[in-house]
Amino acid sequence: MSYEIKDFFDPQTYTLTYVVSDPTTHDAVIIDSVLDYDPAASKISFESANQVIDYVKAKELKVQGILETHAHADHLSAAQYLKKKYPQASLAIGKNITKVQNVFKKVFGLEHLMLDGSQFDLLLDENKTYEFGSVKLSAIFTPGHTPACSSFLVGDALFTGDAIFMPDYGTGRCDFPAGSAEDLYDSVQKIYALDGKTKIYVGHDYQPGGREVAFMTTVEEEREKNIQLNKNTTKEQFVKFRNERDATLKAPKLLLPSVQVNIDAGRLPPKDEEGRSFLKIPVRGEI
Repeated sequence: MSYEIKDFFDPQTYTLTYVVSDPTTHDAVIIDSVLDYDPAASKISFESANQVIDYVKAKELKVQGILETHAHADHLSAAQYLKKKYPQASLAIGKNITKVQNVFKKVFGLEHLMLDGSQFDLLLDENKTYEFGSVKLSAIFTPGHTPACSSFLVGDALFTGDAIFMPDYGTGRCDFPAGSAEDLYDSVQKIYALDGKTKIYVGHDYQPGGREVAFMTTVEEEREKNIQLNKNTTKEQFVKFRNERDATLKAPKLLLPSVQVNIDAGRLPPKDEEGRSFLKIPVRGEI
């Protein structure tokens, strides 16, 4: 089965969103959408999501699935905005999202948050085929960046989220709560076990050296050339490198708003009696 894949790049968060469609039936899924958020004004907007919507309309696609590879820590998901546009679509994520919900409900004191993943229409199991109309997809659990990360295999294309990036950048970081460099190493071995011709579509591209945006590579290219984790990298080497590097990284700019929205399937916090939603920001340290 040959699917059509359209990419959308958000330069503010370096995020790739993908629309995967069947050119015959026009059934489609949207993977890792972006809700624009200005932290200074605490204001959401919809430019990124509307680009996807305009493409769907122009191609006369029937959106059957809105998928998240994980609960992103660097951008808000537009899942709820898209769900209103495409109510027939199933909002789906890997079933281990419950592990992340359990961690961050405590971090943010989110009393309203359910911990069973019921915010999503569908919780995906590993290595089971799901049909979104005529688009067939299977999830490969690839934890490490978070314990709930999944990669999605659609035909000969694998959408890896934050597990692995372009060969000249490496892999996702593993220093978020419940992240694990050991787990990520094992996850990448699952990816490397696939056919070398399998196309990999990454979740971010940080344009190292100022190069042009790049988002598609192959399993074989990653095995041979990934600068952080290739076929010759031992687990001990990778874990040491990843832990040392992660200790030097700053938190993503949108970490705090992103996580508490995304673990709730892209929902903003419940409104108060004045119709306002408030995000929570934990304060560390004492006066």
